[in-house]
Amino acid sequence: MKNIPDKSIGLVVTSPPYNLKNSTGNGMKDGRGGKWANAALQNGYSHHNDCMPHKEYVKWQRQCLWQMFRVLKEDGAIFYNHKWRVQGGLLQDRSDIVKGFPVRQIIIWRRKGGLNFNAGYFLPTYEVIYLIAKPKFKLAPKANAYGDVWEFTQEMKNPHPAAFPVDLITRIISSTNASVILDPFMGSGTTAIAARALKRDYIGIEISPQYCEMAEQRIKRNTLHSEIVIVNQSSLFPIQSESLYKNGIN
Repeated sequence: MKNIPDKSIGLVVTSPPYNLKNSTGNGMKDGRGGKWANAALQNGYSHHNDCMPHKEYVKWQRQCLWQMFRVLKEDGAIFYNHKWRVQGGLLQDRSDIVKGFPVRQIIIWRRKGGLNFNAGYFLPTYEVIYLIAKPKFKLAPKANAYGDVWEFTQEMKNPHPAAFPVDLITRIISSTNASVILDPFMGSGTTAIAARALKRDYIGIEISPQYCEMAEQRIKRNTLHSEIVIVNQSSLFPIQSESLYKNGIN
């Protein structure tokens, strides 16, 4: 990401690894006690173990956010999806990550579905999207009619362990006027699929060759048959180029 020029990107949409395996409870442990007993994430990502010391994780994410903010145009924004957790009796609301960045709004993504195997907890059903915006950022016409609680079903058939719902990303991108979209944690290519459907350019960054291959195959399939039905034709912009970077954040 350091190779991307300053102020060259209109929109960043991303969801980093949540560091879920660094847990004081049994949230990612296999077996009858774990809340994620049947979840793919218990096996981690293909090239990231998702278990960093908390301070190191926060430092890493702040470095990533700083690079995202650096490449934003003056009318650009970051939609940074994360998950609040309670660890050791303390709330991790990610304020230690976003502190100092111009957070304009918090959007709640309410996930439909899910399973809970632990009788000690209610079923977790939401994640948080931080809208971090530069001063001149404005929503696309009529996008401000959306509320700040969005309900989208989790991805159930995607082989990636933590895929974005494509409809969620479509709403984010179509709510902006950005022509170039960056996702520095591209995963299975959901941001690319949504960007293509909305006639936007995109840049994806991913460290896993497995996920790069997954994304490339998915993009090819969507060239023939799109996963997305576009409702609001006024949000379309001409596409100029495509690129999927097969290298990690530098």
